[in-house]
Amino acid sequence: MRVEPYTPQHKQAWDEFVAGSRNGTFLFHRDYMEYHRDRFCDSSLLVFDDRGRLAALLPANRDGGSVVSHGGLTYGGLVIGPRLGLGGTLDVFAAALAFLHGHSVSRLVYKAVPHIYHLYPAEDESYALFLAGARLTRCDPSAVVAQDSRPGFQERRRRGAKKALGHGLIVSHATDFGPFWRVLTDNLRARNLRPVHTLEEIELLHSRFPDHIRLYLCSEQGSVVAGTVIYETQRVAHAQYIAASGRGKEIGGLDLLFQTLLSEVYVRKPFFDFGVSTEKEGRFLNRGLMEQKEGFGAGVIAYEQYEIALQHFDGACLLASGQGR
Repeated sequence: MRVEPYTPQHKQAWDEFVAGSRNGTFLFHRDYMEYHRDRFCDSSLLVFDDRGRLAALLPANRDGGSVVSHGGLTYGGLVIGPRLGLGGTLDVFAAALAFLHGHSVSRLVYKAVPHIYHLYPAEDESYALFLAGARLTRCDPSAVVAQDSRPGFQERRRRGAKKALGHGLIVSHATDFGPFWRVLTDNLRARNLRPVHTLEEIELLHSRFPDHIRLYLCSEQGSVVAGTVIYETQRVAHAQYIAASGRGKEIGGLDLLFQTLLSEVYVRKPFFDFGVSTEKEGRFLNRGLMEQKEGFGAGVIAYEQYEIALQHFDGACLLASGQGR
């Protein structure tokens, strides 16, 4: 295996590999990763096999003595090609860790891609993490609806949607993010928070990925009372942002919005991911928010983060696995 740091000359090969991978999404395309390159020191890696073919990618950034995969993304971890088996993944993992160790990286923070985003089973990395002695350091429960086994909506959610219809609310797809961003910003400001993306950033990303980033609004006589920004991948519709005004909360704007998305817009999408409902590095569960999402038929999948200490890493734990049969 040969490991190379990412450079702009790799952009086309990188993006083409992501598009054909088993577990990559548009978040790993360079035009997405680099919108905030001023805030992250890119340390992404490409791993080639013994024939010189690209076998895997590791989107990552440097943070002092650590490398994070990836600090600016919801999830990260190895992006693996369709031909790479488990044995090959172990070799790739060992090569990447050895490269990082050789470049004075003391710790790898690894954010695994949740299985619902895989085009087909690709949890090879879980076994590699186990063999490498990775330590689970964070776990965020995300509320996810599986459309092929979704239970009925909770009565409270149905009543809310009916109330919204009674007030003449309308759900629509939109491209003007400004009105929703004001509702979102006001909501977060009340909790001393702000959106991860500025309005200018989300507009830029939407211009680059119009088929993957979509805005849906619930409006009353033309005024936005609720909305959500959806990150759409091949198997998942992920609610990146959700917000409602005081009026929207009062008259069931979100209930109608998500009833429409789940029953009409994304009824054929295998999974609808409402996102996490945790704070304080995953240690505090917002139960009310989680229960609201569960009312639409959501269950839990885990967004997991691991750490691997690299000070004494030698790769033997990975390379020796399965040898000598």
